[in-house]
Amino acid sequence: MMKIYFCGSIAGGRKFEDVYGKIVDYLKAQAHQVLSEHIVRKDIFEYERQFTPQQIFQRDIEMLNQADRVIAEISNPSLGVGYEICHALQRNMKVLCVYQNGLYVSRMITGNTMPGIRISSYRKFDDLIKIVDRFVTDDELLETDEIKPDVESG
Repeated sequence: MMKIYFCGSIAGGRKFEDVYGKIVDYLKAQAHQVLSEHIVRKDIFEYERQFTPQQIFQRDIEMLNQADRVIAEISNPSLGVGYEICHALQRNMKVLCVYQNGLYVSRMITGNTMPGIRISSYRKFDDLIKIVDRFVTDDELLETDEIKPDVESG
């Protein structure tokens, strides 16, 4: 079992929240602990009103620092997700960034060659699950292989 920190857009838009939920459900079904499970709450805006911005920052950084791996769904641009990715990489954590094929994704992510980051696009949910499963189970992948985007990103 791994501790996984999952990131997905909140304030930047919730267009992909169903995908977030499916990823989290899959990880939990595989007996992983998803530290940031609150991300998939349908009432996330109402839920987070009880916290100050400082409390949210502190909570999320503490969870992120406890994680064995980080998975970020980056189909929807998000400043917070970008910050979390950068924080994790600065701590030498393994990070998987996934996005729907054909979307325009920031080159600050797709152009990143820091050790530990893996980036992949997916066409359908079954493909996404294979990518996620490989990331959390294959340590050799993290040392030798690179998951490249399927399409030109921007």
